[in-house]
Amino acid sequence: MRTIQGVSVSAGIAIGTVRVLAAVDYAVERRLIDDPQAEMDRFRAARDTAVAQLKQLRDNVAAEFGENKAELFDAHRLMLQDPDYAECVEGLIAQDKVNAEFAVKSAAEQFAAMFAAMDSSTMQARAADVKDVSRRVMNVLQGKRDSTAQDGSVQGDAVQNGIVQNGIAQNGESHIIFAEDLAPSDTAQLDRAKVLGLVTAKGSANSHTAILARTMGLPAITGIGDAFDPADDGHVAVIDGTSGAVFVDPDEATLTEYRRRKAEAEEHLSLLRKLKGKPTETKSGQRVHLYANISRPSDAAAVLANDAEGIGLFRSEFLYLEREDWPTEEFQFDAYGQVAQEMGDRSVIIRTLDIGADKQVDYFNLSHEDNPALGYRAIRICLTRPEIFKVQLRALLRASAYGNIAIMLPMITSVQEVRDAKRILEEAKSELRGERIDFNESIQIGVMIETPASVIMADELAAEVDFFSIGTNDLTQYTLACDRQNPSLERFADPHSPAVLRMIQMTIEAAHRHGIWCGICGELGADLSLTDTFLRLGIDELSVSPTSVLPLRNVIRNH
Repeated sequence: MRTIQGVSVSAGIAIGTVRVLAAVDYAVERRLIDDPQAEMDRFRAARDTAVAQLKQLRDNVAAEFGENKAELFDAHRLMLQDPDYAECVEGLIAQDKVNAEFAVKSAAEQFAAMFAAMDSSTMQARAADVKDVSRRVMNVLQGKRDSTAQDGSVQGDAVQNGIVQNGIAQNGESHIIFAEDLAPSDTAQLDRAKVLGLVTAKGSANSHTAILARTMGLPAITGIGDAFDPADDGHVAVIDGTSGAVFVDPDEATLTEYRRRKAEAEEHLSLLRKLKGKPTETKSGQRVHLYANISRPSDAAAVLANDAEGIGLFRSEFLYLEREDWPTEEFQFDAYGQVAQEMGDRSVIIRTLDIGADKQVDYFNLSHEDNPALGYRAIRICLTRPEIFKVQLRALLRASAYGNIAIMLPMITSVQEVRDAKRILEEAKSELRGERIDFNESIQIGVMIETPASVIMADELAAEVDFFSIGTNDLTQYTLACDRQNPSLERFADPHSPAVLRMIQMTIEAAHRHGIWCGICGELGADLSLTDTFLRLGIDELSVSPTSVLPLRNVIRNH
């Protein structure tokens, strides 16, 4: 057995035979031409044909996956029609007197290099897009037919081994695809009935190819680099799209374990098919919004795959924890914007920085504390180091122009903390207005209720914000005076304690008195033994791990 570690881009397990797609050679001969105008006309005609092909591909994707997933190919069409792109190609033809194929390839390399050099990972991902659309134009110029042809024929570089649309022509079996890389248009045309999963040497979790793989429900792993070996063709493999692990020629123990996991996942999928699109509503008509918690942008795929209505808690501190230096505004904007776009109209509630206590970051240079759970953490850091806080708020506001983002403040104990945070938020808004940068002027603000102080002050806090979300982990810790990191206190730290449940009840009642909604985003939200209690108390929203969404919906619908 050979074990390879890559980067997870789409969750799921696949077990099957490997089919290796050989790298396509896009070498283009450089020829000197006598008639630049005729060559420009060739380019324009090929570009128009490529645009028409992308329109057909866009319509195919929209019909199968929805309009929002088809927008990528609208962007591809706009890229081809961009005056700067055309000017670059035609300038090379006119000045260097080279053939259109070579000019397109050269222009693609120039634009790809420009995108790749940018700080934003979203813009870096466009390097692959410009190569993809340029390859399409080159294929037309070279007389290669596209796999999206209306007559249903399947030809061209994208369909080696007959993978695209008509499946694997050789024997009709389903395979795990190994490739150096896959372009977004190649991935969109994969026949899901014939492809079990994807493994690529290159690529990133932010690429459009990765997003399409998640949309299609294909387990996918990227970034295996030099471990990519064409000799794996025909061998059995297991891929774990959650951990990013690939097992080539797995031993019997590994096969047995992953078959068990796959069976569990299929049982979960059966539940998904039964409940997908169904409202989270009791038999008596009580409606509860069912959201999911995430820690990283790539987790949004699991939210959609498990049919959550939105993201109730995006733990933004992981953008800080996984770096060795401060995340810039651009880096954060890129992460928040990616999630907002992927979630479409669904809510994305992002908790502001919650560093401190059990989450330490070296470059923050925080002093040692004997009791960090009661110390310098979360909103306390943000309000005393506003230069850090404002960078995050600016990024959140900018991302709000791309989706349904709300901001949630953690570890609140007083009304003054909320007002101070809102003041810094208004400063950030004013700056962005001055810079003429778009954002959602009416972005919602909420607070986490996780201290007894915030429960006692819930009526006053409700007058300041748009929603409450109860963090039951910390609320249990602070209510019962039990350090949640101390295993010897486990028997005393009972989240089912009447004291904790009464705190939850008081919070819900205060929220409803002031006309705002109240949810739970802590571990208790997924505790099925308490679902009846939460429904009786009138909870409006529950945010749980993505895999807990469907079991919880099932219980609520049967209540």
